[in-house]
Amino acid sequence: MVAPEGATFVYTDGACSGNPGPGGWAWAIDRDHFASGSERPSTNQRMEIRAALEAVTALSGPLVVVSDSTYVVNCFRDTWWDGWLKRGWTTSAKKPVANRDLWEPLVLAVKERGDVAFQWVKGHSGHEMNDLVDRLAVAASLGREQGGRAASGR
Repeated sequence: MVAPEGATFVYTDGACSGNPGPGGWAWAIDRDHFASGSERPSTNQRMEIRAALEAVTALSGPLVVVSDSTYVVNCFRDTWWDGWLKRGWTTSAKKPVANRDLWEPLVLAVKERGDVAFQWVKGHSGHEMNDLVDRLAVAASLGREQGGRAASGR
């Protein structure tokens, strides 16, 4: 996916202590502008989607959502969401889309905005920002959400 001109890069991650278990999500633009939260019980996939949803709905202006979740990135890169909509929120295997309660508002927000791209980063590979959101998401899953300045724009 091509990054929109002037885009802010936002890094997202989800974590779960057990699967299912206590979950945590996080997004960060940098070390000073981030947000995190938790959901109990949850799954790792739910938290990955939730992190992207929280970032896309909290931040204004063109965005590149950077995630280590191929599930999240491929949904938009390969436009899985378009097929889900055409089939009434069912997969190509005719099963209900898992986590529709998170996918639906994320897809709607991305479609309405028209200025969001997604990019994959290898998780646990020493990428500074991916490692930061991983730590924040894990802390949130353990009930240790950390304070930061949640940016409402850039």
